[in-house]
Amino acid sequence: MSLLVLTACGTGEVTSQSTGAWDKLIYWFASVIQFLSINGQIGIGIILFTILIRTILLPLFQIQTNSSRKMQELQPQLRALQEQYAGTDADSRRELYEATQALYKKHGVSMSSSFIPLFIQMPILIALFQALTRVDALKVGHFLWLNLGEPDPYFILPILAAAFTFLSTWLTNKAAIEKSGVMTVMTYAMPVLIFLFAMTAASGVALYWTVSNAYQVVQTLVFNNPFKIIAERQAKIEAEKERQAKIRRAQKKAHKKK
Repeated sequence: MSLLVLTACGTGEVTSQSTGAWDKLIYWFASVIQFLSINGQIGIGIILFTILIRTILLPLFQIQTNSSRKMQELQPQLRALQEQYAGTDADSRRELYEATQALYKKHGVSMSSSFIPLFIQMPILIALFQALTRVDALKVGHFLWLNLGEPDPYFILPILAAAFTFLSTWLTNKAAIEKSGVMTVMTYAMPVLIFLFAMTAASGVALYWTVSNAYQVVQTLVFNNPFKIIAERQAKIEAEKERQAKIRRAQKKAHKKK
């Protein structure tokens, strides 16, 4: 979906004479990338600016990620409510809605916490993408083995972009209590789409995808480490089992005294 959005937001050249707020934002992004291009290396500018933008957006990504994780944690309880209020009449639907909202409120979950950060992030990421595809100054020059205006001849960046996309999605879904078919499809389909896209895209764009998804992998491991989440969840389960066992032992002792 994100690829379709990115490629459908205009293809005309953007210059310093371009009018309109959107094109001016794109050109400003391109200017910052050029400023960050040490010794005129546009590839370095792309890497640094991608890291800069992702770091600035990090709090929004975290809000979205934490909200999505809470939603995943509540899936068993939501399904129980759906079974409890399984009727199709207006009263059943109203009761299900009220019970769902009460559950969200109890656990501090807000639907807007998932969508509002996304709506803020997308225009910025789209503008960055379009700066790489619509400003001629960012489509020239060499970086390492790459001609930034042409596809990677060795497919190294497409492979890396696909690999980091897979790792990012896999790590994000790893801690999910329940894994749906959609999650599984996305885990394997998105890397394929990214690979096919990056294989024919300019190297500057493929470099952006690679750095952005690599950043996402590091971000997930540092702030939302699924292995740590799973360990904490298991520790809570074990602690609850131990608590229940203590209660049963106490009840047995009390029963013997009688």
